[in-house]
Formats: sequence, structure tokens, C-alpha cells
Amino acid sequence: MVDATIIASASEDDEEGHWVKHKGRPTVHGFKAHIGADADTALVEEIAITPANINDGKAGPDALPDDPGEGFADSADRGDHFGDAVRAKGGTPRIVATGMWGRDEAETLARLEAWNQPIHRIRGRIEKIFGTWKRSYGLRRMRWRGLAKAGVQIRLTAIAYNMKRSLKVIAMAG
Repeated sequence: MVDATIIASASEDDEEGHWVKHKGRPTVHGFKAHIGADADTALVEEIAITPANINDGKAGPDALPDDPGEGFADSADRGDHFGDAVRAKGGTPRIVATGMWGRDEAETLARLEAWNQPIHRIRGRIEKIFGTWKRSYGLRRMRWRGLAKAGVQIRLTAIAYNMKRSLKVIAMAG
């Protein structure tokens, strides 16, 4: 699974952070954390940090694990760039579709729903990771200025999350 979340910078004076506006939400100055997580265990495997104005489709391939299997992503990762990166690593892209062509509208909507439904079920797991980071690990705002320090904060958060999540995965397996 691959996705990104916006995290506000420590200060609007941070020259490495950038402004971004997303779907009716307020404008945010900050960074994006792009992560690749295992679909079964929800453990974070890869991380890429960019200024907030970088398109998910361009940075998404940087967050792909070495063996992605099925690469689940949202519609921000549509296009050849992400799909080609998943295929190059031996995986199969499973990207949310926002539209399909067809003469019969009901049939086309049914195909769209049939394609997206299994993807949404699995992709929901990655949103829980971001929710946990922001709710329990204080990652609503960066503590330090700069892209490198933002990377450190996000990686430390991922380590703490993976340690706690590993205990739950081991408990469920045993």
C-alpha cells in the first residue's frame, strides 16, 4: 500500500516546506510523508519525505517496497509513472479508478464499483497508520525546521509505530 499525508511545518518561515491546498481543506505550509506499508500487517516498510506541493504520483514510487506484490494506491497515483514503477519492481498496480468509459451508464458504474471496492477495503488500512501517527504520536506538526529534520521525525515516528504494531501482529499470530 502506498499513500501520503500532509504534515504542517514547524514554522511558515521554513524555506524547505511549501504551501498546499487539498480538497476544501485550509491551506497548509509543510511537508508530505509518502509511505509504503505491508497490506497484511500494516507495518511501514518505506518512507519518502517531500515538500507538501509535490504530487503524490511523482513521489509515490520512492515509497514502494522492494517487492511490492500488489501495489495499492489512491487516485493521486494514477498515471504511467507510478504504475511503471510498480511493474519494474515485479508488482501489479491496483490504483483507484475515478472514471470509466462505456455506453451503458449503469453497467459502467457497476464496473467502476467492482474495480474500486476491493482496493478501498485494503487501502483503508494505510489511513489508519496516518491517523495513529497524528493522534497518538504527535505528528500533526513538525517539531523542527527543514526537510532533513522532518525526515528524522517521520522515521522515528514510523519506528515507534512499527514496534508497537509488531507486538500486536505477534500476539495475533501466536
